[in-house]
Amino acid sequence: MVEPQLHRVTLPNGLRVVLAPDSAAGQASGQAPVVGVSVHYDVGFRSEPEGRTGFAHLFEHLMFQGSESLEKLAHFRHVQGSGGTFNGSTHQDYTDYYQVLPSAALERALFLEADRMRAPKITEENLRNQVDVVKEEIRLNVLNRPYGGFPWILLPPVLYSTFANAHNGYGDFTDLEQATVEDCAAFFDTYYAPGNAVLTVAGDIDVERTTELVHKHFGDVPAREVAPRPSFGEPFPAGELRGKQVDPHAPLPAVALGYRLPDPVGELDAYLADVVLAAILSDGDASRLQQRLLHRDSLVVDVHAGCGLMGAPLDARDPDTFTITAIHTPEVGLDRVVGAIDEELEKLAADGPSADELSRVTARWAASLYREHDRVISRTLDLGSAELLHGRAELISELPKRIGEVSAEDVAAAAKALRSDARAVLEIEPAGDENGGAA
Repeated sequence: MVEPQLHRVTLPNGLRVVLAPDSAAGQASGQAPVVGVSVHYDVGFRSEPEGRTGFAHLFEHLMFQGSESLEKLAHFRHVQGSGGTFNGSTHQDYTDYYQVLPSAALERALFLEADRMRAPKITEENLRNQVDVVKEEIRLNVLNRPYGGFPWILLPPVLYSTFANAHNGYGDFTDLEQATVEDCAAFFDTYYAPGNAVLTVAGDIDVERTTELVHKHFGDVPAREVAPRPSFGEPFPAGELRGKQVDPHAPLPAVALGYRLPDPVGELDAYLADVVLAAILSDGDASRLQQRLLHRDSLVVDVHAGCGLMGAPLDARDPDTFTITAIHTPEVGLDRVVGAIDEELEKLAADGPSADELSRVTARWAASLYREHDRVISRTLDLGSAELLHGRAELISELPKRIGEVSAEDVAAAAKALRSDARAVLEIEPAGDENGGAA
């Protein structure tokens, strides 16, 4: 794909705007020209105050419940009636909202996002309704699912010591039930100011016309003071930290290893070496852990390594987490699995990957990035998050080259840094068939 030329605008109210025109958007697949519109707010799980776990995600839900000019469900009808799709998601350091529509409906999308940035409809009825919706989502995705919350909810309280990094971003039921309309209004005033957001428009757009529309719809959103973002940094573990959770639905035991990563913003090249390391460890049948633990020694039924608690690299600021997860049979035992993982890390630390391994992994990673960014929605969201987290939306087009420059020595250094005396080990123990087992 040809990378679009980026254009930036900052409105007087502080809203940062990234425009990425691409006249071919959607047409390669025979579809009508499309446009992606996203808004990234600089607030996520880590910004939640104690006693208000899950609040960032709850507020994401509230942003779809009507706004200054629109009743509940109107956002849904306007986007779907234009032939578009929409959604939102909450992450450690940001919350995003997006829609993809035919390019003729661009102004409608800008109006919808500006209207809820100006004033979402925060009422007692909407709040209570969405608390119930979020609780049901937690039951479905965490409480009543095998390995629910593994590892992104269960590993952080073992690896991290501060509330911001360790708490459950989905939320505690008691905290959610105690949320008030006043809490929501204060959260909106603090974090949903235009100066705390990035608007991204990508796809089949005319830059001049789009800039006019952005000013028209977002220009009168009142500016509000944006407090400096706190640092969520904390010291690396001084030893191996262990934790255990009983899972009433898990059919087999599991283990998660958590390690601290280099700062993804300040130490990007070192972080990317860990991205390559994760792929060498578990990406595909030829990977080190798949070959050793799954095929050769039959120690596990599943194994995965990756950067980022939320399942994707470069999705958070510092601190970020390198995870290795494995599901194994009771007969094998946790120590044999962890021991085999440590042996493979030690081999990579001593000798690095082979040239074939490195070229295969970096080529596959670059190809997946190009393929992903051929989709307007992926490109829009990645441009927005890169601008918010790194201050450089251009980063997404630089990543294939920078990944390709990771050397065997870089990967060896990354493996050496994953030390057994500075990590978390989380054990998942099935409760047994009498408590539900794998039912």
